[in-house]
Amino acid sequence: MIRNRAVLAFSGAGLWLLAAALPALAQTPPRDPKAVETELRAADERRRALETEAEAIRMDRTRLNAALIETNSKMRQTQARMAEIEKRLDVATGSQEAIRKSLESRRAVLAEVLAVLQRMRRGMPPAVLASPEDALQSVRTAMMLGAVLPELRSEAQSLASDLNDLVELRKNIAQEKERMAAEAQAFVRDNEKLAALVAARQSALKDTEQKLAEQRQRLLELAKQSSDFKELISRSEAEIAAAGRAAQDAKAADAAQARNPRAASLPFGDPARLAPKIAFVDAKGLLPIPVSGKIIKSYGASDGIGGTEKGLSLATRPGAPVASPSDGWVAFSGPYRTYGQLLIINAGGGYYVVLAGMERINVEVGQFVLAGEPVATMGDGSARTALATASALGASQPILYVEFRKDGTAIDPGPWWAKAELEKVRG
Repeated sequence: MIRNRAVLAFSGAGLWLLAAALPALAQTPPRDPKAVETELRAADERRRALETEAEAIRMDRTRLNAALIETNSKMRQTQARMAEIEKRLDVATGSQEAIRKSLESRRAVLAEVLAVLQRMRRGMPPAVLASPEDALQSVRTAMMLGAVLPELRSEAQSLASDLNDLVELRKNIAQEKERMAAEAQAFVRDNEKLAALVAARQSALKDTEQKLAEQRQRLLELAKQSSDFKELISRSEAEIAAAGRAAQDAKAADAAQARNPRAASLPFGDPARLAPKIAFVDAKGLLPIPVSGKIIKSYGASDGIGGTEKGLSLATRPGAPVASPSDGWVAFSGPYRTYGQLLIINAGGGYYVVLAGMERINVEVGQFVLAGEPVATMGDGSARTALATASALGASQPILYVEFRKDGTAIDPGPWWAKAELEKVRG
């Protein structure tokens, strides 16, 4: 009986403490205005320091490229850790809700346990708990309690176990949220650094704003006139001087690779390269996925309207940086119909990489980009692009579309991705 009382008392106390703690846990205290001001001041100082650092290496192309690729790599690792934390939070939150529902469904048992606890704390003999006026009834009650108390003890032990689990889950969820907040801050800091580096890179590459404005306007006109990617590529390289020069550079690189096929011992290890060290066809199994995310549509899958997908669709985080999957020259950069911002990279050898669905592109036509170099940024998922409309996710997440083309025809990009990279984005 003493053990029964201890178990039941523990359960009742735990339930009372839990009920008292729930409102407090749900409250979010307002932030101190001074703390917010301090954070803003620190962010502004960090931004100025990053701009100073970026300006210091602006004219050093090798250092700038290396810094861009390294920062983008760090951001992708941060996103991967955030995704893992989110998975653990989902599991923990689901378990918490299951325990809460279980406790809710056993309200009657809880009330019974608490009622017995209250009566037993009065110090009366168990035989007279129900009807102390009637001795015979007291005997019967004693017999009944003798049969019921083991069951109550089992229920109390079960409730105590669930409460312990709930407390531990709440503790784990709080810890995971702290880790998520730290990773989110790291992502913001790296994003600020990336923005400063990108601005420095583009500042070093730009000729005059007038020439760029004229080029962008012409690209917009070509995008309106072109019916598909193949036609857009042909028109761009025929009518835009920078795209034409990029095509010539790609052909020259193809010829150089043919003369010296062993030059590609470290295809992506030299941030100073001005042309691919390895032919695109030989890069199978080496290319990085351009963005952290999850594959929602694969090449060759049904497109829902009787055809098949010609590329890869990835659901990404809002504001995620997009990197070039290969070395190459920018053949087109700008909006295209309802696809959002479109980027086409001439990888040489008749191969082209098409990236669509971004919110902002930060490279210009004719520019040579490296594999892993950040070239664009995703939006927040609110834009109703053709990619979002065709996806089961709707517009809940930004969606990046990736297509590889050879001599004007879409090809399966699967063989080109590095195995480790592909495993990260498989849903």
